[in-house]
Amino acid sequence: MNGANKMTLTRRDFLQRTAIAAGAVGLPCIIPSSALGRGGSVAPSERIVMGGIGMGGRGSYDLGWILTEPDVQWVAVCDPVKGRREAAKNVVDKKYGNTDCAAYSDMRQLLSERTDVDAVLIATGDRWHALASVLAMRAGKDVYCEKPACLTMAEGQMVVETARRYGRVYQTGAQRLSEANHVFAIEMARTGRLGKVHTVYADVRWRDGMRHDWLPAEPEPPKSEVDWDCWLGPCPWRPYNSAYVNGGGWYHFYDFATDVAMWGAHTVAQALAGLDMSDVDTIEFEYAGPDATMVTHLSNGVKLVLFRVPGSVWEPCEYWHGACGERFDGPEGWAAAADGYSRPDVSSPSLLREYRKVLAEYVARTQRPLNHVRDFLDCVRSRRPTVANPEVMYRSMIICLAADICEQLKRNLKFDLRKAEFIGDPQANRMRSRAMRPPYTF
Repeated sequence: MNGANKMTLTRRDFLQRTAIAAGAVGLPCIIPSSALGRGGSVAPSERIVMGGIGMGGRGSYDLGWILTEPDVQWVAVCDPVKGRREAAKNVVDKKYGNTDCAAYSDMRQLLSERTDVDAVLIATGDRWHALASVLAMRAGKDVYCEKPACLTMAEGQMVVETARRYGRVYQTGAQRLSEANHVFAIEMARTGRLGKVHTVYADVRWRDGMRHDWLPAEPEPPKSEVDWDCWLGPCPWRPYNSAYVNGGGWYHFYDFATDVAMWGAHTVAQALAGLDMSDVDTIEFEYAGPDATMVTHLSNGVKLVLFRVPGSVWEPCEYWHGACGERFDGPEGWAAAADGYSRPDVSSPSLLREYRKVLAEYVARTQRPLNHVRDFLDCVRSRRPTVANPEVMYRSMIICLAADICEQLKRNLKFDLRKAEFIGDPQANRMRSRAMRPPYTF
């Protein structure tokens, strides 16, 4: 510098600044105890940093659930619908008392920019579940993904292969695998307390069929309000209609969903958890008519009944009352569980005498909590497989999706579980995948 712009430092200035600096050093450094992990809190360096993708009804529920875990730090949310992502951001910001939560309309931006994120919740519509999981795991994120985890067998296999290749932890949201009543029923079957199980029932609900048409076009909202192209994702292009976006209207359309797998993603996983599937090579599907109960036969002699509940899902039926039930039948009795139970249903009160013991043995053997989200977070830390890991997800989903194909073709089918293909039916095998709309592909 030169002339009038030159800055000079007098001796007095120097001494004054030195005194101020010395005083600052002498002041105590006040650090919140929460930042040090005291008082029951978790230090920031030990927290699992999370983001959420798909913040609608189920996503908002899961967000509230996961936010109760003290070792989670939520930093980002994503949804192509502005109102949903803003509502989710507000929930996170209120939790932490700041405005730091980032909001995205496109998950690809979140995944590429947020290198600080360890794990993501995926609670989009079903059409996005598999692709979003694969993209997240490729980006180095662990994944908690809602069910059904895939729309096709090919998608499910891609999730399995990606988790294995990238060493990611994955949990599908079949939360009843971690709930006490369902765990008890499963363990009663698995441990032989019912004798050799011969029949298993899984609630796949009653549906009015899948629609293969599409709704009439409505004016498309601004991209900032609803990113329609991103909302559709890998599905066929369809004109915008608000009924798809609001209130889950997509649920009944084949373009965006499945039939048996919609609820079988819960209950078939529950049913299989009580069986030894190591010696099962094939499964035969008996077509019984539109929306009818389907009987399937496993090659080990066990009969798996995909039960269609007539009327309201909450109406009593012969196997359980309530939603998402499963039941195991053996020569020594039966055990069943469903939503809304205070205790499982059993064929004899004597079977419930060991209720606490059965659960305690399960926890001791598996070292798993009876909390599905907690199991996921614990596995993120330990790197061991979750209770609803990719293989568990895939095995149950291919059975559900094979049943869907059986219903669509309206004929009996035989499926090779080892090869993941139908035996002697090229048409059925072509239905194991669907076309994905670019650029939303694997």
